[in-house]
Amino acid sequence: MKRREFLQNAVYAGMLLNFNVKPFFQEKKTPDPSLVSGAPPDVLTRKAIDLLRGIAEFVSKNDVVMIKPNIAFERGPKFAACTNPDVVKTLVELCLEAGAKEVKVMDNPVHPAKTTYPTSGIAEAAEKAGGQVIYPESERLKSVAINGDYLKTCSVFTDFIEADKLINVPILKTHPFTRLTMGLKNWMGAIDGNRKIYHDNVNDVIVDLSAFFKPALTILDAFRVMVKNGPTGGSLSDVEEKQTVVAGRDFVAVDAMGAKICKFKPKNLGFLKKADKLGLGEIDLDELHIEMRARR
Repeated sequence: MKRREFLQNAVYAGMLLNFNVKPFFQEKKTPDPSLVSGAPPDVLTRKAIDLLRGIAEFVSKNDVVMIKPNIAFERGPKFAACTNPDVVKTLVELCLEAGAKEVKVMDNPVHPAKTTYPTSGIAEAAEKAGGQVIYPESERLKSVAINGDYLKTCSVFTDFIEADKLINVPILKTHPFTRLTMGLKNWMGAIDGNRKIYHDNVNDVIVDLSAFFKPALTILDAFRVMVKNGPTGGSLSDVEEKQTVVAGRDFVAVDAMGAKICKFKPKNLGFLKKADKLGLGEIDLDELHIEMRARR
């Protein structure tokens, strides 16, 4: 074995030990989720989806696809408050390569969309890739039945419920109410902006929203991670570079892996504990077929 191969395998083994999962060398089944680290964001995104057998597993010809990044705050990519624009750009490209009819990109930010969209770099990246950037105008809202365990109705942007496929693209960062914000919390950007009314029961609300939207695929951007002072941040000292992307069908499992990246036990996060209880996904990583790759 060459030294380079030995080192790559050592890194890979270390990642597996960190997540306390066993590698699946004998069975050739599709993993869920996948994790790739140690490369630029676009490479990580493509590889993570390749490990899930490619974008065609999730997007079909003539689909209208809605990509939901986190564009909540007026922060540039280096501050890790919004999803990395290269991750979004790559997803738009992949969906169009799969034959999607339209690929839309949309969020309902905390800061004004007219500033968050360009400052984040996401608007320009998505448009260059051939995506259609949608702004959260109030006339797009519609009251719909959520029929959740806690949340019964909610004003939702119709673009999300009219799309053929939803792809959730959160960024991993800390949050004062939920400790971490990832895929489940990201759906707060698909509803009416008056979200303070949900803060007292935020764990219940985001579980119900996730069950309602049911994304076909979740891509967790953990390339640059805001490890303190989230979700807004604003200082480079708040950020650590993890150079990782997680992808999966099981949006609960993706968030569970995000928790592990930040050294949280998934069962200690209220929203993951409830999602697991309701059978929405798996938080016990020992029960999952996880594919990991360290691209050093």
